[in-house]
Amino acid sequence: MAQALAEAAAAAARGEVPVGAVVVSAAGEVLAAAGNRVEATADPTAHAELLAIRAAGAARGTPRLPDCDLYVTLEPCAMCAAAIGFARLRRVYFGAYDPKGGAVEHGIRWFGQPTCHHRPEVYGGIDESRAAALLQAFFQGRR
Repeated sequence: MAQALAEAAAAAARGEVPVGAVVVSAAGEVLAAAGNRVEATADPTAHAELLAIRAAGAARGTPRLPDCDLYVTLEPCAMCAAAIGFARLRRVYFGAYDPKGGAVEHGIRWFGQPTCHHRPEVYGGIDESRAAALLQAFFQGRR
């Protein structure tokens, strides 16, 4: 999670919403790390999770990562939760809960839907205070 938090801080420094994600293999190897790049790329799908999943898939040469875990600083949204399921990630560890936009523990609770074909193990609240502080500082600076 420390590396995901570093990616989030780097995203904030670029003017992006501070969310960072890291994909790790079962052996503990970091396959990919990314921070949000929505503004830089003018791409609403350039969330940290999607960027990290895409890079890990490319590094492995496969669209599925069943022996990998995702560390992300914010509860994934519906789009990212769907991508996590499609990638068949083994576990998801996230930092701050997101009552408004989250889709894992809040909102549609994607992994509990009958149309979801893969349900990873999910662990929330990992380094929650640090992840939440990054987000709060970023948005306070915008107000």
